[in-house]
Amino acid sequence: MENNIRWIRTHCARMDHGGCAVLAGVKDNRIVKVKGDPDGFLNRGYICPKGLISPDRLTHPDRLKHPLKRTGKRGEGKWERISWQEALNEIAENLTNIKEKYGARGVAFGLGMPKGLDHFVLIRLANLFGSPNVVASQDVCHAPREITGLHTCGFYPVADLHQPSKLVLLWASNITSTNEEGEINSMLLKQLKDGTELIVIDPRKIDLVKKSKKWLQIRPGTDHALALSFLNVIIEESLYDKDFVEKWTYGFEDLKDHVKKYTPEKISEITWVPPDLIRETARLYARSRPAAIQWGNPIEHNIHTFHITRALICLMAICGNLDIPGGNVQAKDPKIMGLGPFVRADLIPNKWKEMISTHHGTIPRLMTVPPAFFREAILKETPYPVKGFYSMCANPMLSYADSQQTYEALMNLDFMAVADLFMTPTAAMADIVLPVASQFEFNDIGHYGLGHGYILARPKVVDPPEECWPDMKILNELGKLITPAEYWHDDYNHFLEDILGPSGLTYSQFVEKGYLKGPEKYKSYEKKGFRTPTGKVELKLSTAEKFKLPPLPSFTGFPEEDDPDYPLVLTSSKNPHYLHSSYRWVEKLRKLSPHPQTEIHPETAAKYNIREEDEVVIETKVGEIVQIAHLSDDIHPRVLNVSYGWWFPEGKAESQYEWEKSNLNMLTSTEKLGKEYGTPNLKGIGCRIRRK
Repeated sequence: MENNIRWIRTHCARMDHGGCAVLAGVKDNRIVKVKGDPDGFLNRGYICPKGLISPDRLTHPDRLKHPLKRTGKRGEGKWERISWQEALNEIAENLTNIKEKYGARGVAFGLGMPKGLDHFVLIRLANLFGSPNVVASQDVCHAPREITGLHTCGFYPVADLHQPSKLVLLWASNITSTNEEGEINSMLLKQLKDGTELIVIDPRKIDLVKKSKKWLQIRPGTDHALALSFLNVIIEESLYDKDFVEKWTYGFEDLKDHVKKYTPEKISEITWVPPDLIRETARLYARSRPAAIQWGNPIEHNIHTFHITRALICLMAICGNLDIPGGNVQAKDPKIMGLGPFVRADLIPNKWKEMISTHHGTIPRLMTVPPAFFREAILKETPYPVKGFYSMCANPMLSYADSQQTYEALMNLDFMAVADLFMTPTAAMADIVLPVASQFEFNDIGHYGLGHGYILARPKVVDPPEECWPDMKILNELGKLITPAEYWHDDYNHFLEDILGPSGLTYSQFVEKGYLKGPEKYKSYEKKGFRTPTGKVELKLSTAEKFKLPPLPSFTGFPEEDDPDYPLVLTSSKNPHYLHSSYRWVEKLRKLSPHPQTEIHPETAAKYNIREEDEVVIETKVGEIVQIAHLSDDIHPRVLNVSYGWWFPEGKAESQYEWEKSNLNMLTSTEKLGKEYGTPNLKGIGCRIRRK
């Protein structure tokens, strides 16, 4: 009976960006039901399928429950159970031995989809150990937008959906499917209900197209061309905010001359978007104030991401939509400990000089190592050898571009430890596997360090299995063994108190409040200017020569040039029932989406004699995979949409759970990388298809 259920308020941590307030119903130390909290600060009762089903992960019979040590050859799937102390000692001994032989930089620390503070505790551990190399897929997620923002306008411009916008431009952000950054889906839907207009830019006819005023079905990988054409129309027709441009931008005349060549007629040939539609959309955005651009990860999925993000920030700026209510804003943190002091950045002052990335000339302020460079350090010892790897909340075998190269790199490590909830293809390659606590099983703080201006309380709801430790606890105890013990706590929960210290709240008081939000301040530039060398939004980068960066955003070509042998264009999407490569072991979700599907237009399917639910082979120049065909009018006839993140938990550890069979990243390559971020092409790739 529901009357016997104890309801606990918390926030979803399906990933660190998860921000939905939930009510977890508990009975006998077991979550029996989860529902959206109608009083939630961000979601107001909304909850996605992954959130609803998340308790099933806690009680799944295949969940890791004990530390394991490899007994056979790497990848053979042979393990023995060991104690936590034995596991920590093994990791400490191996990482220390590597440090003594190759230096601290010979060890890399990897993270993927963190639950909360564990993300930054890992960075703290790396800094204290002396390693400058924290490896993450931030080159294709979040970092290009954030860091390009720092270089262009001095902050990361996030869509302000807390305040009403006249128009939202949804650029490569399918938020009803991914619920990107937690809260945005529900907040956007409320705005649309209240009369906000919507524009969708996406190669696929996503659900929100039904609610949009205009849909631009763009060719994958040509976003920078389209944004530059918007700039062309707005400047040529004098639709820009002249007062803001005159007072607060640097290099406008250079930008004006530069974008003259990006006419809608020319860009239409590149993007497949009709020229009249380009003009109409550009005018609509320019004339709608305030307007917010909600941009998603796909703009970061090719080698031109720096140009794309630069062009979009220029667009925000010249239309006067930067740092105004309902535009793209600089979110202000509440009164909490700063990120630098928490990760003890002071103890590794020369980090930037020592990072693997520095050798490759990546953009300043990119503080994690792109996976492509990490693997090169393993396989080619460039710029120096990396021999050890500690990974948590990550599945690099699936998530890194060029999965075959990832496999080879992991096989060549001297030592690897993985902390995870389940045995994944990556965990199956490790020397030590550590079982972790899940999101409902420990106290945590959400959204810290993400630039959205708030933090969320995530109190423990149930106890974890006896030998499943929170990642924060694992890192805290490992830190005592491989770094000076004085930088760690007797109880890892003190990390929470450290963060909250400046606020004057204890963790229990914070839980009562539910969240802390920074002050809503707008137009801060009117007092202090923008935090750039010129004090203005740098449409033309004043530091371009210094940092060897392109001064103006440009269209520099497709991710890959057209090849008649590969006549179709590859894109990909994440299934709403899964999170990247996670959740495929959850039976209820697997029944809803049992197979990896490739969307193909019916006309294209007929051309290749492909029928619904046929097994098909998708091939690029570097590899091929098998998925199931799904015929859909929502995709362009020249585009294939491939499902991301597929492996098969029902398989065997010794085959790494068929990691290569349907894995999108068997089709991607790191032969070409964007210089600024080390970003590979994940979309816009030439491909072909055939029945199996």
